[in-house]
Amino acid sequence: MELLPISTPHCRIERDGHVVVVTMNRPEARNALSTDMLVGLASAWAYVSQEPQVRVAILTGAGGTFCAGADLKAMGRPSDDPEVQERAARMPDFHWNGLLRGIPPTKPVVCAVEGYAVAGGTELLIGTDLRVVAESATLGLFEAKRALFPMGGAAIRLPRQIPYCHAMDILLTGRPITAAEALSMGLVNRVVPDGRALAVAREIADDVAASGPLAVQAILRTYRDTLGLPEAEALKVSDEYGWPVIGSQDAREGALAFKEKRPPAYHGR
Repeated sequence: MELLPISTPHCRIERDGHVVVVTMNRPEARNALSTDMLVGLASAWAYVSQEPQVRVAILTGAGGTFCAGADLKAMGRPSDDPEVQERAARMPDFHWNGLLRGIPPTKPVVCAVEGYAVAGGTELLIGTDLRVVAESATLGLFEAKRALFPMGGAAIRLPRQIPYCHAMDILLTGRPITAAEALSMGLVNRVVPDGRALAVAREIADDVAASGPLAVQAILRTYRDTLGLPEAEALKVSDEYGWPVIGSQDAREGALAFKEKRPPAYHGR
């Protein structure tokens, strides 16, 4: 994989073909969020959205842990890296964008969790589109237990993603959630043996990358842009985004490849 120059001391960003792998890289602090990490995450999501050949991203953590949440001291302190300092100064809301709360990537993000994904770690997971979790992983939103508030958007997003009572259980009790519980609640897609989360996430990412990129991006955009709309209005938005996909070269290639019993070659046009 190619290490991208937008990486930071606490965030490794690599590309392999159509897939970008974003690794939170502060294992000595269980990948707790820092300025270096958030600038790297925000840079990664901007790159994923802007680079035409990128079709999907994977978010994971180094050292057998996903993310233990916010390190308030490290988040409030400027980076020691002059280049990261300069990027932070010209990136409005890099904290929110890094946390997937601000401008979301236009391509899907697959989450690969080992170990702890708590507080801000769970909020990051909630901001992704597909989620793979190791069987001994621990999730949870501990903020209320500590008289804090989940500022990454979980109080809004979580009840929209899973049944209300399960969301309130996670949000109001502040208790740890096992991988099995997260799966039963519908919070994650797959639970896999320890050490396998990234490998399985890569399999899923490759499946997404093999799909028509225009179709994938239009599906994501339709969901996001129709949240809260009545069905009749939502269908108008769906038609606006869907018909250009139906008429694309990729759609013709998909039909031809099916007829000829071969893998399609999509080019995003």
